[in-house]
Amino acid sequence: MIKLRDAEIFSQPLKARMPFRYGIATMTEVTHVFLRLTFDFDGRVQAGVAADHLPPKWFTKDPQRPLEEEIEEMLLVIRTALGHARATTAATPFAFWRSLYDAQAAWAQAQGLPPLLAQFGVTLVERALIDAFCRVEKTTFPVALRTNRFGVELGAVHPALAGTQPADWLPAAPPSEVFCRHTVGLSDALTDDEIPDDERVTDGLPQSLTACIRFYGLRHFKLKINGETDRDRSRLARMAEIFVAECGGDYAFSLDGNESFHEVGVFKDYVTGLRATVGDATFWSKLLFIEQPWHRKVALSPAIGELAAAWPDRPPVIIDESDAEISSLPTALSLGYAGTSHKNCKGVFKGAANACLLAQRRAQGLSSMMSGEDLSNVAPVAMPQDLVAQACFGITSVERNGHHYFAGLGQFPAALQQQMLARHPDLFVTSAAGWPRLDVKDGRLKLASALDAPFGYAGELNLSALNPGSL
Repeated sequence: MIKLRDAEIFSQPLKARMPFRYGIATMTEVTHVFLRLTFDFDGRVQAGVAADHLPPKWFTKDPQRPLEEEIEEMLLVIRTALGHARATTAATPFAFWRSLYDAQAAWAQAQGLPPLLAQFGVTLVERALIDAFCRVEKTTFPVALRTNRFGVELGAVHPALAGTQPADWLPAAPPSEVFCRHTVGLSDALTDDEIPDDERVTDGLPQSLTACIRFYGLRHFKLKINGETDRDRSRLARMAEIFVAECGGDYAFSLDGNESFHEVGVFKDYVTGLRATVGDATFWSKLLFIEQPWHRKVALSPAIGELAAAWPDRPPVIIDESDAEISSLPTALSLGYAGTSHKNCKGVFKGAANACLLAQRRAQGLSSMMSGEDLSNVAPVAMPQDLVAQACFGITSVERNGHHYFAGLGQFPAALQQQMLARHPDLFVTSAAGWPRLDVKDGRLKLASALDAPFGYAGELNLSALNPGSL
């Protein structure tokens, strides 16, 4: 049986290289937390680590709430999840997660907290549990998932998958490299001459979109839109020109609506207008999908299904923030969505089950997809763990922008920096400034060392130089 024995939390404040505007928020700094949990696996004791940002204005997009209040709420859901975890005993990692998920969901409902926020605490426990399990079993996440050593019961998440195993639906081997899909934020400079003098970065890494394409060889992009038609049209038209000039015909892009549309029908007119006035047919043939255009208050309403029925030539649209519960994806699919996103902060086992459900639909001849997204997460733990999960789910285009908005591992203790360089030389390289940065080459990331690690990162981490916290 599995039992949680000890829990520690650490933090590291991070400052962004440049302001990052997404949705209603502009990020200039963020707290990055580490959770080290020690589990007892039938008498074998092993620690595992999980980490993530405490991102403002994502879990609950309320422009009126103070940031400090939102951060305290995120810490509350982590502490509550740990309380539920201490009271949980289970035979398998999956059963442990499922019990923890249900306990947290019941508490959140009683407290009036949204599921997306509440389950964030659960996902951190889940990720640390997976890490500890892979270490104590001397296996890797890809092997444990494919051979179902986690004890995943797909039918307990999606009844349509009852009687099947992850290996029935997921790739026989995860891809060893993925496209790094570069995010272009709402206020990001497209060319160097747009950068204000007081915002220019001198750390040796590129800043504008054009400079990033040239430096990293980028080919996949995630373009933020917010429904301001004239502004979005102007920026998209300029980016279309940049992609042709810098990438030729070798590029692809997604659009991220960041819940900007509160009225369902308006979005169809918006997209129709963009298609008619921006770029050409070749440009729009490069569109991968549109991510979460509608606000979560209407995104899973019957009106979406009515719009989908009246819009047969719509581009693929997926949910992201609305993927808050295990029932969210089936609901979205019934309304005409093409699929959902994965990011570890929404749940690893839930993501695995979602990937399997979408693979089942494709096997039935239905168009379905899962995208790879991220919350600007960074190494040494969160980012490689997320990349490993993405690859195992068969996702080959993964949004990565943490390395762009934060200066690699330059703000973390030197021991952690050196460990990443030594253990993951295919994923990191020393920057001109002397700290490790993500090694994006020809627009791709190589994952072999992360896939060969227990769960994302190799070796035991020394977290002693981080800021300790109380739980």
